[in-house]
Amino acid sequence: MPMYDADDIVDQKNREKRKRRMIKLIAAVVLITVVSVLMITKDQWLPKLRGIGKQYKTIVNSGQLAEGNFPIEVSGGEDYQLRYTVRKIMVLSDMNLNIYDTDGNLLKKRQHAYINPVLRVANGRALVYENGGNRFSMEDEDEVFYTKSFENNILFARLSSDGYTAVVTTSENFSCELTVYNKKGSVVYERKCTDMISDVSFINKSAGCVVSYIKAENGYLSTIVQEIDFTQSEEKSNSLPMETLGLEIFGSDEGAFVYGMNACGYVNKGGEISSFYRYDGECAAGASMSGRSAVVINDDDARKYKAVLFADNNDEPVIIELDSTAVDVSVFGGLAYILCSDKLLAYEFDGTLRSTAEVTDAYTGFVRSDDHIFLKGYNRIDRIDYAT
Repeated sequence: MPMYDADDIVDQKNREKRKRRMIKLIAAVVLITVVSVLMITKDQWLPKLRGIGKQYKTIVNSGQLAEGNFPIEVSGGEDYQLRYTVRKIMVLSDMNLNIYDTDGNLLKKRQHAYINPVLRVANGRALVYENGGNRFSMEDEDEVFYTKSFENNILFARLSSDGYTAVVTTSENFSCELTVYNKKGSVVYERKCTDMISDVSFINKSAGCVVSYIKAENGYLSTIVQEIDFTQSEEKSNSLPMETLGLEIFGSDEGAFVYGMNACGYVNKGGEISSFYRYDGECAAGASMSGRSAVVINDDDARKYKAVLFADNNDEPVIIELDSTAVDVSVFGGLAYILCSDKLLAYEFDGTLRSTAEVTDAYTGFVRSDDHIFLKGYNRIDRIDYAT
């Protein structure tokens, strides 16, 4: 039997103590690391954890029309424009720009002299211009900030949430001209274009924009997306052609969504087409916000109606079969809102139906606020509460 002296026994106990302390230290470091990772990534796993064991129930809204100041009567039939911005609804008719709060109280009534007026809104401001004319104004509830006029005719204009304005006009020697104004009305960018611009969308906090050009190649119309930095004379990038006539373009951090006449899709930052979908019917409407996009399509002959939902620029779309004619679509608060001939639906972009409401009249469009849906009728605006 081996013999140990007192010093050997003490050394052995000290080694065991150091070993236990080391194990505890390693365990503490691992625990701190795991907790740190979980805290950093909680936005990814916490919503999924909360959903375990729960079955989501679709909210059925009553669709009851608000009373009091509603409906808002509008003269001139259905040829008026309805917009929502910062808890105000703006209504542009052939004679007036009317601004209401969400309870239907008239805040401001301002006459205009435009023959073919168009209204764009963002962050409480209104851009009113004359399509085919040569004037536009920038205004809000309280004042008209500035007006501009051109020698050439305005094809269209766009407004950013930062107060920047892009105006595309005709040109004597080019296909069109692009002029960009800052919030104070000063010119920050000008460009003469050899190809026709179909739309403009601001990006990077209005430091630049994406532009869609229409080109004719091999007998077909296609759309080229170009990224522009207002501090540079040359464009930053040009995309591959997308085989559709681009109607609207929506810029995002990842690139741009093109809503076209017979197809839609995404162009990434590298100019490549990252997602594409060709319609099997006629497009009724399209919308996009923060990279999430939705298009509604009708095939009346086959009695097939559908919504196409894109969660981002790399995903294949989710196809939603609808049981009635699609009228309009909007993206708001991370959901796709779809107005059909007899109902209003809200979908998550994975195809989950979040909420519904029946509508009983022939509405031609709608806008969404935080608490309400405002429905565009022939000569009136209705409001319904709509929970999601």
